Amino acid sequence: MPASDAETRPLISTRAWQVIGQFVFVSLLIALVVGSVVFVDETELVIVERFGVITAVYDQVDLAQSDRGLHFKLPWPVETVRRFDRRLQLFDPRGREMFTRDRKNIIVDTYLCWRIAASTGADKNFADRPVVKFYRGLGGIPTTEARLDTRLRSVMSEEMGRLALSDLLVSTDSEAGPQGASPLADLTNRVQKQVRQEPDEAASLTSRLGVEILDIGIQRINLPEGNLFAVYERMRKERDKIAQRYRSAGEAEKVVIESQAKRRSAEIMAKANSEAAAIRAAGEAEALQIRNTAHARDPEFYAWLRNLESYQKVLTNQTTLVLSASSPFLKLLIEGLPSKTNSLPKPRTTEAPVTGSTP
Repeated sequence: MPASDAETRPLISTRAWQVIGQFVFVSLLIALVVGSVVFVDETELVIVERFGVITAVYDQVDLAQSDRGLHFKLPWPVETVRRFDRRLQLFDPRGREMFTRDRKNIIVDTYLCWRIAASTGADKNFADRPVVKFYRGLGGIPTTEARLDTRLRSVMSEEMGRLALSDLLVSTDSEAGPQGASPLADLTNRVQKQVRQEPDEAASLTSRLGVEILDIGIQRINLPEGNLFAVYERMRKERDKIAQRYRSAGEAEKVVIESQAKRRSAEIMAKANSEAAAIRAAGEAEALQIRNTAHARDPEFYAWLRNLESYQKVLTNQTTLVLSASSPFLKLLIEGLPSKTNSLPKPRTTEAPVTGSTP
């Protein structure tokens, strides 16, 4: 190996180490600067600790004394930052099976809205800040929701045991939630009050753990899977009874309407028949009077017509009559028509008589 190469190798290694050292120094400097900056967002509450001791709390959101924005601290690991979400949290626990006062088991599905309580700004001691109480008592959201689930289930089971199932199912609007003066609204109000502070507790949940309960409600009330078929069958039978009662009432109303209609129809028909009989009697009387007047003008012609009508009704191809020779009924058949033309009825005319002639 040439001597010149041996002389230049230590020089290249020294330069490389210088570059590496400079890069490491710049990286440490950047990390030191970044680690010394704390940016507090609008949605966060921030705690700064120095070896486990709280040195700063950024929890003021009021515009007059807001501490949002950029702050400085000692770099890690001397001081560490813990961030907490200050926004509203919606907790939707799994439905639980509970018993009512009449020993009916139901599944109650509830929801709970909570958040870390806001600081008033008057507490100078960090230990009295709500976010510090939350951090020391609960630590984070999963632990908080587990504690709230246990507390809510206990209070809800106790309150459900004081109500009957029929009280819970009363609702004027199936699409509206529990509101107004109703058993469900009273139930949720009592549950919310006890979750915030139970009667045997000296301080509320906010005072002890920094958790503020905003709302608690019931999403739905269901029956267990094992009871659904029996309940639906019982509901179907009850609806069948109600339908049968309506049908019976309808049949009774139908009978009443039909009887009234028949009675009205009978009255109308009786009145119509009476008027028709009176009109018919008047017509027959008038017809009889006209006939009698016509017959009185020529009795022989009337008798001749009566005989012809009798022959038309009685005599057929198979008719056999046994009569005496002096029978009036046989006279027209034996003697025939009268020979005297003047014996027949004279036709009536409406024409005026000719002058000089005899009518």
